Amino acid sequence: MTTPTPVSADSVTAEPSLPAGSLVLASGSPRRLELLAQIGVTPAKVVPADIDESPNKNELPKAYAERMAREKAAVVTAMYPGQLILAADTVVACGNRILPKAECEASARKCLDMLSGRRHRVISGISLVLPGGRQLVKSASTTVAFKRLSEADINHYIASGEWNGKAGGYGIQGLAAQYIRFISGSYSCVVGLPLFEVGGWLNTHLKDPAMKENSDD
Repeated sequence: MTTPTPVSADSVTAEPSLPAGSLVLASGSPRRLELLAQIGVTPAKVVPADIDESPNKNELPKAYAERMAREKAAVVTAMYPGQLILAADTVVACGNRILPKAECEASARKCLDMLSGRRHRVISGISLVLPGGRQLVKSASTTVAFKRLSEADINHYIASGEWNGKAGGYGIQGLAAQYIRFISGSYSCVVGLPLFEVGGWLNTHLKDPAMKENSDD
């Protein structure tokens, strides 16, 4: 799948080519596209938002995830006014500590060492901007517990490369599933898009049947 080019707030220009009320996904994540497809939804456009993802000082994980979703949605809304803009951000947290997106082996190893043998939370913030400009924001939280990871476990996962770009240094839908002994909450939240919450929003606000194939609306 070709990764769409991100857009930033400084480079946006309105693009009125879509029919009013079309769904635009403000994310380049293939996993989020797959999750939307699971509930019969196909966005009219996929436009990742390029924003500063640095946490604010003393910012808590839930507040951070919701702020990221809100800001991503706002950037893409400026480019596609009058559309339905869906954005999300997923955070892995140990206590109130926000784990980074692993961009190198050392970062991934540090995350896995921290997650080993303990519970953590995965929080997905979501935002939906309605065609009239109203912005909805909420989040879902799932508790996940890893088994105690051996050095061999960590080395095996590092060698897979699946950690690259993942919040907390792992993806539950891949090899890391074998290390997870407990999950309480939404599985789709951990993958990156809580379908119960998103589906509720879209069933209410998405009116185009071509993008909502499996809906009874």
